[in-house]
Amino acid sequence: MAAQDSCASAGAHARWGRGVRAFALAAAVVLTVGPVTGCGGSGERDDRSDPKPPSASASRPADMAPGESDSPALPSSLTDQRLDWGRCRAQAGSRAPGSDWQCATLKAPLDYAEPSGPTIDLALIRTEARGDRSDRIGSLLFNFGGPGISGVDLLPAFAPQYAKLRERYDLVGFDPRGVSASRGLRCRSDKGMQAAESIDLTPDTTAEETAYLQDSVAFGKGCGRQAGALLAHVSTIEAARDMDLTRQVLGDKKLHYMGVSYGTELGGVYAHLFPDKVGRLALDGVVDPTAGRVGQAESQARGFQRALDDYFRSRAKDPREGTREIAALLKRLDAKPLPTPGGRELNESLATTGIAVTLYSKTSWAALTRGLRDAERGDGSTLLALADSYNNRDGSGRYGTASHSQRAISCLDDKARPTVRQTKERLAKFRELSPVFGPYMGWDTAGWCHGWPVPGQWDEPDVSARGAAPVLVVGNTRDPATPYEGARRMAEELGAGVGIELTWKGEGHGAYGVGSACVDSTVDAYLLEGRIPRDGKVCP
Repeated sequence: MAAQDSCASAGAHARWGRGVRAFALAAAVVLTVGPVTGCGGSGERDDRSDPKPPSASASRPADMAPGESDSPALPSSLTDQRLDWGRCRAQAGSRAPGSDWQCATLKAPLDYAEPSGPTIDLALIRTEARGDRSDRIGSLLFNFGGPGISGVDLLPAFAPQYAKLRERYDLVGFDPRGVSASRGLRCRSDKGMQAAESIDLTPDTTAEETAYLQDSVAFGKGCGRQAGALLAHVSTIEAARDMDLTRQVLGDKKLHYMGVSYGTELGGVYAHLFPDKVGRLALDGVVDPTAGRVGQAESQARGFQRALDDYFRSRAKDPREGTREIAALLKRLDAKPLPTPGGRELNESLATTGIAVTLYSKTSWAALTRGLRDAERGDGSTLLALADSYNNRDGSGRYGTASHSQRAISCLDDKARPTVRQTKERLAKFRELSPVFGPYMGWDTAGWCHGWPVPGQWDEPDVSARGAAPVLVVGNTRDPATPYEGARRMAEELGAGVGIELTWKGEGHGAYGVGSACVDSTVDAYLLEGRIPRDGKVCP
């Protein structure tokens, strides 16, 4: 489980990839209205966090058989709870939902091994089905990726593209545990976040390596101080169990679900744990569940380079020449960052992030053209604004917390802790995959979870789901963040007759709702009518 999507850089480190298309939308906003707000996370600290330190024993491997659970049955006080749906209050960093939206709080066990013990409040949002109640299928639960993306914030923003689904479903979003309104983690102050931007994410000297690793340790300690016992209970396994509790409380016999990016991994884990409860699950922008951290990072380096090559071809430019020019720009920025009017500097790491965010969608390629042109002229403000949009930093210098949650969840999930020596041995391969993104992705494997205070749970997630209803797996052949190969592997891992693969020959991150009538109609028919497409169907 390597570089995941984020709205952000968690301190010095920024994971790209398993995220929602909000990044591309934010990039477009940068060029039209100036300062941007982040794409998720309230940024509010919950002072009710358990002050106890995290317990390493709370982490459990996901090695149970399909449908098997190592947790006792939940008490009726949880499974029979009634949700008090009320008008939503505005979440910090997002627009207030309109009158069609209702919010509620679900109580779930903090530790599923102690279901009658302390609980955690999970934030939900919904808009009810518009069609005839006799045609209502049930609830359709959404997860937009990250991990760490707020479904409470984002579902209202994306709801227009789900208008057809709303005819027969209540659309339901949620903030997973440790995210935004569900006791969202804040591991570092805004001042500390900005200070960490000066740390070189592709260190060239012993001093830079030391600073890079020390920052990772410091960030983890900050998470431990703020989160307490919660830090050991924000795993994908627990989020999947939360989804099943949500299903029960909503009154649905089966879970109907749409997962995007990291949300596909969450959906696969759910299918593994609860195969008999799988209803209609659509997975879009699919994470490769077999890759492991290093394999995922290599895959993303390759995927972002593919997208960059496509960008240059669209401009009738040799991709090799264009790549050399960007690599040279980054090298100059590593030696001497560019000043910007606001007093901050555009360094190599921020420029790389600013470039990456524009590759999530072809609609953002114009932003890349402007950013590169301005940087070559000595103006780093456009690429810095693009990086800020990805890093969830608003115009006042306040950072959202999506990256904090992302790092806590992914480091609790993932056992891998590559050393600096192992990383250096792989850097040549990363550079070969992408001279622009390879070094960044390679070093990220060493720094992301270095010194994390809670051990990881798995080498890779188990998504085998024998006996589950068919799950629709949607892959985009030119997806930079979750490269296409992951969709086929997810379908294979789900199992014969379970994983049904749909391919779109497109560009950008994800496939549903981004321009393919073929993809949209196929997914809609599956979710609304239960029509299962031919396995291997290709949309041009």
